[in-house]
Amino acid sequence: MKKSVIALTLAGVFAAPAFAEEAAPTPEHTLTGNVGLFSSYRFRGIDQTFGKPALQGGFDYAHSSGVYVGNWNSNVSSGAGFPDGNLEMDFYGGYKTTFGDFGLDVGAILYYYPGTQAKVLGTNAEEGAVNNKEVYLGASWKFVSLKYSYAFDDYFSLRGWDSTGASTGKSTKGSSYIDLSANYDLGNGWGINGHVGHLNLKNGYKGDYTDWKIGVTKDINGWVLGLSYVDTNAAGRCSGASDYQFYCFTNSNSETAAGGINFGSKSKDAGRAIAVFSVSKTF
Repeated sequence: MKKSVIALTLAGVFAAPAFAEEAAPTPEHTLTGNVGLFSSYRFRGIDQTFGKPALQGGFDYAHSSGVYVGNWNSNVSSGAGFPDGNLEMDFYGGYKTTFGDFGLDVGAILYYYPGTQAKVLGTNAEEGAVNNKEVYLGASWKFVSLKYSYAFDDYFSLRGWDSTGASTGKSTKGSSYIDLSANYDLGNGWGINGHVGHLNLKNGYKGDYTDWKIGVTKDINGWVLGLSYVDTNAAGRCSGASDYQFYCFTNSNSETAAGGINFGSKSKDAGRAIAVFSVSKTF
């Protein structure tokens, strides 16, 4: 889950029109790529790699009309809810436009985990690979943005669960996530960013939570170094809890011969506070 550099040119009010440079026309087609190495992968504040590093990258195509499509990929841990899987592939498309300092973004995204077994995640869960299908609507003003995402199928192929962790078979369709973010350019390649988000997970006991992040970035010849602090209030205690803690993840899981889950031997609170270091580049 991308940075911009703004250049301002001032023309003297008494300069003759013959010496004024015309602005370069906006290209009709734009293709960019991105790659990054992260000390840990946090999606909506939740650990996706059991605290281990992640190599991420993708590409984006944009048309001058505002239409765009793209793909983004990362390694993941099977213990984060992706039985027998280790790869996340995102495919998205939408439309963006601006009105002065305001922006609008509407689109859809598919999160896909090849090789995984969705059927072992809960009663009546779908056959095939784990996936998540969402539509989103975003708005921005200068350096502040607000985005709402809505799952129109089971959220990451999950079915509901009760306070004991037992599956209820109820659909998690209609789960939603709201994201308020800010990215401010300090100049000289420095930037600061902040984020707060909230997940409303349908029919999942203690599936709802709030996450937040604050970070700093430094651009060095196109390579962006980042350091951020990420935390949540997700129910992820792995010991001493009196009820089911959904966000206590194991280091792996795989499908058994009987169609259940064989959990790994280690566990961690997937929503615990952590510092994440990254280096990334867009080209």
